[in-house]
Amino acid sequence: MSAGGPSASGSTAPGRVAPGPVTHVAVVVPVRDEEALVGACLASLDAARTTLLARGGRTADVVVVLDSCRDGTADVVARHVATHGGLHGATHGGLHDGVHGGVRVLEVEAADVGLARATGVAAALAASPASPDETWLACTDADSQVGADWLVEHVRLADAGADVVVGTVHPDPADLTPAQWTAWRATHVPGRPNGHVHGANLGVRASAYLRAGGFRAAREHEDVELVARLRASGAVIVASDVVDVRTSGRPVGRTPGGYAGHLAATLLRV
Repeated sequence: MSAGGPSASGSTAPGRVAPGPVTHVAVVVPVRDEEALVGACLASLDAARTTLLARGGRTADVVVVLDSCRDGTADVVARHVATHGGLHGATHGGLHDGVHGGVRVLEVEAADVGLARATGVAAALAASPASPDETWLACTDADSQVGADWLVEHVRLADAGADVVVGTVHPDPADLTPAQWTAWRATHVPGRPNGHVHGANLGVRASAYLRAGGFRAAREHEDVELVARLRASGAVIVASDVVDVRTSGRPVGRTPGGYAGHLAATLLRV
């Protein structure tokens, strides 16, 4: 949910032993009042999960964290769960376990994206059938849609040695004027990922996540702050535009410093 940060880079810590291949993927999605967009997000994640599972040899699930929702978001998610399977629970009642596929839904009243992401990751790790070295955490946002090969590409990069994947995002062209879309494309060259950190497209090996201390309480920039600690810990960080994600191009978002604010600042006058 951040506009971005310094270009991602990393170095291997001295004596670091390369982890084994990823065998389980957990997608974590924090949601706050996104009734109009969360359905498309979940549908895209269904497609990405199906594509990954079709390759065989891996499990995958999705954890949705409803944070202080006051609109119809919970109803949209509930309908999706009813159609596609999953569990719905509240964190104050304890985290469910025993689910390694489909969608898991948690509810919190944190009004804090950092805590929402941390809660989702904790639930994902509690349910993971794999070790932290073999578990990949893929993060996106409820106003975003991933490609069908999103998880496949994250896993490919992880198995090639990445501890962290910092993926690119692009605004939904339908939310921009033709002039704004042209201006955005002029500053984003395919094949040249800028390394900016976006919570809508971030992947991290669970063992590296735990070493770095995980997501912390933050109303915004929780993703940038985590990647900074991952970099300091010696994690191997790979920036890639192969795992590009479409996200909302709205000029007003959930946080003033998020991607919506970035778009408003850079494209408002176009």
